[in-house]
Amino acid sequence: MNKEALETIKQKAIQEHIPIIMDETLETIKKYMKDKKVNRILEIGTAVGYSGICFTELLTETGKIDTIERETERVLEAKQNIKKAEVEKMIDIYEGDAVEILPTLKDKYDVIFIDAAKGKYPFFLKEALRMLNKNGIIFADNILYKGYVMSDYNKHKQRTAVRNLREYIKKVTENPNLETEILEVGDGLAISRLK
Repeated sequence: MNKEALETIKQKAIQEHIPIIMDETLETIKKYMKDKKVNRILEIGTAVGYSGICFTELLTETGKIDTIERETERVLEAKQNIKKAEVEKMIDIYEGDAVEILPTLKDKYDVIFIDAAKGKYPFFLKEALRMLNKNGIIFADNILYKGYVMSDYNKHKQRTAVRNLREYIKKVTENPNLETEILEVGDGLAISRLK
């Protein structure tokens, strides 16, 4: 991987206010995956490809990442960034809405990273559980959504997102097949391990 290119991608995203994975969140995920053999990662929400590029460090030599992004402009930028970072052999981008693409995927994954439309997290979870390998891990980013999820916050604009994130937390903490931790890193990270 070309680290210099990665740093340039990161700085450009920050300047353009494109949401990318926070350093703290990335470090936490890397720590959790340190000694695991990861062959397949599914990322829901590519944006400009920054997190996907970072995740290539977690893969085995033959490992692959599938990532889904619905905004054409972002897909084009992500493709360029992935090429600049010299990891294009490791990442496949699916362009389109994750709600439509996920049900068509038949692969199994060791890690699933959810970082897309917050109102769709419960649906993403349902699909993720179907595709997760035994001992696989689901990471859901921004799960505390600026603190709104754990407060009495009820502004109309974010109401659906907050309600669905709360539903996601309820589902992963009450599912007997999952071992879940909610960490206050970045904007909140839910880590669910399949038992």
